[in-house]
Amino acid sequence: MDLLNQLETILESDPLIDEVGLIHPSQFITLSKECSESSNSSADGAFRPANTKFWNRDHKLGISTEILLPVCKAAKSAFMDAMEQYKTHSDLSVNKHEDKNMVYPSSSCQSFESEVMKHSRALLLLSCDLGTAWNARKLVVSKKQQLPMFTDELHLSALVLSYSHKSEQAWSHRRWVIKMIAGKYSNLQQIIAKESELVEKIAERSKMNYRAWNHRCWLVSYMTREQMLYELKKSRDWAGLHVADNSCFHYRRRLMLGISENKQGDDPSYDVENYQVVKEELDLNEALIKRYIGREALWLHRRFLSLCLIRHWMTTTDGISCHSTSMANEINIFLDKELCLLDPCSTIQDMEFEDFEAQAIYSTMYFLWLIKQIPEFRKIELQEKLKAGNLKNILHKTCPERSFLWDVLEL
Repeated sequence: MDLLNQLETILESDPLIDEVGLIHPSQFITLSKECSESSNSSADGAFRPANTKFWNRDHKLGISTEILLPVCKAAKSAFMDAMEQYKTHSDLSVNKHEDKNMVYPSSSCQSFESEVMKHSRALLLLSCDLGTAWNARKLVVSKKQQLPMFTDELHLSALVLSYSHKSEQAWSHRRWVIKMIAGKYSNLQQIIAKESELVEKIAERSKMNYRAWNHRCWLVSYMTREQMLYELKKSRDWAGLHVADNSCFHYRRRLMLGISENKQGDDPSYDVENYQVVKEELDLNEALIKRYIGREALWLHRRFLSLCLIRHWMTTTDGISCHSTSMANEINIFLDKELCLLDPCSTIQDMEFEDFEAQAIYSTMYFLWLIKQIPEFRKIELQEKLKAGNLKNILHKTCPERSFLWDVLEL
């Protein structure tokens, strides 16, 4: 049996394979020993694994790097031949139902269709960025419009992502499948939940994976309000353990925007809940800033949260002017808390560690930004308080190369 047939036979015989990996030939011996597989002994008594090309156990598939090139060439050739035959027969070989005048593909066309799907699967596991193979699968699946086939596509792309975490073609294919499912099947929300879990699993294995988090942000548009609130709560701990990964905070911002936009009518309870969500996130952000020194992602996230609060206060609600006493009190409390945060963060406790200097830079930059966002009637008071705190001195000390900017700064 040639190598391509071996691979396709393994994929057919074990449809529950959930992970694919590329293995150096020398690792097969170790894997076989660990799993107590049957082995062959050579004349010198040395241990030899039964198969040094493929390894399949516990729904995991390993492919030897030694055979990648020949198998990939064979898979591509078989796929292109099958695709050519499929295109030739798909338009010509149709039979009309005598009574209902419906069109059915002929048996020969179905055979080539099956070959296209079989060979493209093997090819994509070896060369995941081949757009022609992905598009061929889209062509076949879109004609069938069957949920099991859509599910198979999600499974295949998950296999690709198990070893190529940043494959743009695989992530794009998953979005195409979800678009096809949306509005046609009742289990969309379960699929969205599983998608979010998949991204989190991959994010643990592949740090700073922008494509994975971008996919998760895209999923928000298909979530219900309850799902968004649940995702925000679920990703809270993950964000606290990965404070350097701005993609996670970007996802949380996307969730909060989705929550604020997802309102039913003019029910004021939604505004109260949205406000509480931002306040809780602001408290979490402050705790993380104090715990993890010099993390720019946390300060960028704080800008978004502060802007959400300011816009909430500046929005006229139930005819109350934005200059009302209640709004002014809210702003006073907020700014006083921010000033209390500035004091310890802008103090460089140890010049030997760059984190303290970075914390001072990020905190002062944040306050420069904040001054531009607050209402005009509070700017003068805040600027006076910042003068007392020697903000310019902090800027000159932390960023001396930009002294010409700080000298003309109106503080």
